[in-house]
This record gives sequence, structure tokens and C-alpha cells, in this order.
Amino acid sequence: MNSSTTSSTVDDLLRRSAARVPGRTALVFGDRTWTYAELDAAVTRAAARLLGLGAAQGDRVAAYGKNSDAYLIGFLACARAGLIHVPVNFALQGEELSYLLGQSGSAIVLADPALRSAVDALRTETGVEQVLELREGPGSLLADSLQGPVPELDVEVSDTDLVQLLYTSGTTSRPKGAMMTHRALVHEYLSCVVGLDLSADDEPLHAMPLYHSAQMHVFLMPWLAVGARNALVETPDPADLLGRIETGRHGAFFAAPTLGVAMAGHTDFARRDLSSLRKAYYGASTMPGPVLDKLRSALPELGFYNCFGQSEIGPLATVLRPEEHAARPASAGRAALFVELRVVDDEG
Repeated sequence: MNSSTTSSTVDDLLRRSAARVPGRTALVFGDRTWTYAELDAAVTRAAARLLGLGAAQGDRVAAYGKNSDAYLIGFLACARAGLIHVPVNFALQGEELSYLLGQSGSAIVLADPALRSAVDALRTETGVEQVLELREGPGSLLADSLQGPVPELDVEVSDTDLVQLLYTSGTTSRPKGAMMTHRALVHEYLSCVVGLDLSADDEPLHAMPLYHSAQMHVFLMPWLAVGARNALVETPDPADLLGRIETGRHGAFFAAPTLGVAMAGHTDFARRDLSSLRKAYYGASTMPGPVLDKLRSALPELGFYNCFGQSEIGPLATVLRPEEHAARPASAGRAALFVELRVVDDEG
């Protein structure tokens, strides 16, 4: 066991799901399907690989890639190995990328093969010691996590340890890294399960970037905690997503309003059978009224949840539930389970 018996860590949630439902499908990405037992074993192998590179507990490991099963395994492997995960927007290049890698003190970078050269060019100025490819060929983190014996890890992880540096957008200054502990995220996951009615039979589809806190920490990780079957796509394309919802009979989906607008306005929207959807989540901004009205009219059985939050708290703060939308469509909703709110003036 790599974590304290008196604590509950981020990777413990996967371990417990693997113990409850080992043969259930945990994740589907491309042509790869992972059961909970297989995913749990892969995370341990990947954690051993990172420690084998010389990483010590508390070291920062940056993740620079698009959505993939390897990206999720990398995050959970960091959690299991006692390392601090640093998600980086895969669109960043040059000075912006250099700042995040250097400011975070990342010694190792997990990078998609297509993005590796951008990191290699900055290694001297950022202090990055090693770059490990996340996926594709031999020697990648994914390749080493797929097969072989599952090692015993000699690591003691506490729920008060940092598990992620989650950089905020930096709208008024340079981005700042929010220091997220295992305990903070596990509490936030429970807030999500309760406030968003997440269940094991939801069949969720995940399309927004995992480097952002919403898709990873409000949806994918909490659904793994309850034992759901999760389908993950690399990038969100409206036509592709509408087709996947129809053919995969997905029951739950999260989209930023910009993506929701694009999907509702696509020519495929009217001809696709989306009747399997029961839960629709949106956040980052309010959904335009006409778009929400169109969706609610076309899919009367679909419940909408407006999710508001901020990176510094994991990020879910408030939820406007389906039964509250008609009366308060512009509201951000009520406080999540482990969140306290107060309304203040300019003097606090």
C-alpha cells in the first residue's frame, strides 16, 4: 500500500473502485479499453517508472499533452508516487510555456510526442531534467504501463500532501499555481458526486481538455470514484461528439457553453438520436438563453446543471440544478457540499 491507512488520497479512489468492480470498464479511449483493475495496475506501473527516473517525493512533474488515456494515467501515477502534477495547456509555446515549466520547478515533463520538441528547446532555461513521452512508441509512459508485473511501491502518501499545482489563467498578471492537496480534491470530488447526481450508470462522455480543472476534477475523477464507464476523446469536435452520443448511447456530457452553442447549431443536431442523454453540464459562463431553450425543447428529458467554480478550490463552488433552471436561469446556483459562500461589498 502506497498511502496511509488513515488517509484518503486521489489515487485511493481508483484503487477502491478497482477493488469493488475490477472487471467493469473504467475508460475507453480510441481503440483501447481499460477495466478498473487494468487501469489501477497501469497506474502503479507508471508510478514505478516515474520513481525509476530518479523522481523523489514532492518533485514536480509537468504534463503537456492532449486528452488521452496516457494523460490520465500520468496524473494518477504522480498521485500514487507522491509527486506533484503540473498540468500545462497544450496550446502554450515559447515564453508562456517556459514560464510555467520554470516557475513550477518541474524536473520532469510528460509530453505528447508531437509536442516534445517545444519542451526540448526550453530545457536549459527552465531547468527541466527529463522529458518522457506520454504515449505512442516504446519507452513511452503508456507503453511501460501496459504490461508486466505490478510492483510494490515504497512510498507513503498523506492526504495533506500536495498532488497538483493548478495554474490559474493569469488575466491580471502572470499565472499562479494553486496548491491542491489530496484532501482538498477528494472533498471536492464528493461535492461533485452529490451536487451533480453522478452515478455508476451514467455512461459519461468526456471531451473538454483534461489540463483544465473542470473536466478532470469535476467530472472524470468523480465518475471514476463511483465506478462509471468513461469515454474520452482527444479533442472536442461538434459533429463527432453528436455522433458519439448517438452511437455510444451516452447519458451524461459536459461542455463549455461555446461548445454547447456549436453543437446545438450544427446541422447534425436535428438528425442525431440524442435521447440517451439525461444529464447535461455546462460551466465557465452562462449558456445563452435561446440556446438553452432550444436544447430543453428538443430534449425535454434532459436535465441541465450550471456549474460555477474557480481553480483555487478544485474547482466546483456552486450548482444550479435542473429543477431550478426555469425559475432562475441566470443564477449560478447554490453552494456545493463542502463550500461556504458569503455575499460581500467592496469592503468585504
